[in-house]
Amino acid sequence: MHDQFDVSLEDADLLGEVELTTNLIIAASESDEHLSDEEIDQILGVLKDDGDL
Repeated sequence: MHDQFDVSLEDADLLGEVELTTNLIIAASESDEHLSDEEIDQILGVLKDDGDL
């Protein structure tokens, strides 16, 4: 019989989000000033859109 409460608590997407958030927290705590948008984008791995599609 299937136990409805026997579920995996690991969620790959959630773990990825936690890692990104942790990286931001660490970077912010190590910085004396606010992180710039460019620094945040770099930490999150955001790629620049050149607008040339």
